[in-house]
Amino acid sequence: MTDSAAQELDERCFLSAQSMPSLKVSEHFQVLKLLGEGSYGKVMLAVHRKKGTPMALKFFPRQSTSLTSFLREYNLSLSYCTHPSLTRAIGIFFSTPTYYVFAQQAGLYGDLYNVIVSEVAVNEECVQRVMSQLSGAVTHLHSLGFVHRDIKPENIFLCDSSCRWVKLGDFGLSRAIGATVRAVWYDSPFCTPEVEPAKEAQTKWDGTEEEMEDIWITVEPCIDSWALGVLVYCLLTGCFPWEQSTHDDRGYRRYKEWFDSEAEMEEKTRHCEWRGEEERDCYTIMKENQRNNPPPSQFEGLSPLVMTLLKELLHPEPKHRGSPEEILSYLGGPWLTETEVEEKRKAEEAEKEARKIREEGGLEEELVREGKGER
Repeated sequence: MTDSAAQELDERCFLSAQSMPSLKVSEHFQVLKLLGEGSYGKVMLAVHRKKGTPMALKFFPRQSTSLTSFLREYNLSLSYCTHPSLTRAIGIFFSTPTYYVFAQQAGLYGDLYNVIVSEVAVNEECVQRVMSQLSGAVTHLHSLGFVHRDIKPENIFLCDSSCRWVKLGDFGLSRAIGATVRAVWYDSPFCTPEVEPAKEAQTKWDGTEEEMEDIWITVEPCIDSWALGVLVYCLLTGCFPWEQSTHDDRGYRRYKEWFDSEAEMEEKTRHCEWRGEEERDCYTIMKENQRNNPPPSQFEGLSPLVMTLLKELLHPEPKHRGSPEEILSYLGGPWLTETEVEEKRKAEEAEKEARKIREEGGLEEELVREGKGER
């Protein structure tokens, strides 16, 4: 599956390289405004002059972009991004004297990063809606044999102002599952803990002519799972859980210590269940664990339900990390403590009202019986 996916993508790149035209942008497109820019280049909102179709043109500087990497991203986006929450190329690609360019669907409402910054934290219902879409999109990409490898708020684009429809984009780092790539460390909570050795190698390198030691890793879906876990936290709180996922980062170290304690408690619980000592529902166990082993302070306000999800996605050991699809199992329940408290209050009020109705109904039946007895 993986080898065939990579081979098929390579063949598409080879064929498209034979037919890439050279165009003058102004003759075919009316460029309206800048949508975004980064190390890759820039994205411009444009309208096709003949068809009047709005689109995003992604410009890659030829000086710093290889034709191979350009064609890989274009063809992956064109042929494999068939899920409604994946940004798809629309079949237009060309070169200019200074850029490689391809057209893609335009996200006219910015990206998720702007939402997080502007609102401090996102509405819980909105968070679950976004994560449901991304779970489906990433699971679809994995099923086709590819890992995104760069999931972050800046790469999630909005199709409306209420986040009812979002699209994951920017496939420049995407690779086939099972591919071997050089481990690259970067200072971000989205960077997985398994590439910490690359940071250590970078720290040890003295900058001399002697090359820095290369560390290689295998591309696996668990890379995306980690990023989705960090994203859940970002959306719920408006900040990051830690600066970087290394043992010298205080926030991550506290999480890792808590995680290890949780693992020990869960092992004891499984042992009790195996012996048949006690049967309890899963949510009761989640709440008891959180009460007995409170999460680090940066997780204050998050419910036992979402903490269990985060433990799945943010498992320090990549081979034990949960899949993006598991997010769907946690939708609908409370992800914030205040929501949990409010739902409990409403449930108690509903039960109180139901009890009142039952009691009044019983009283009416007794009056009816007494009336019949008098007759």
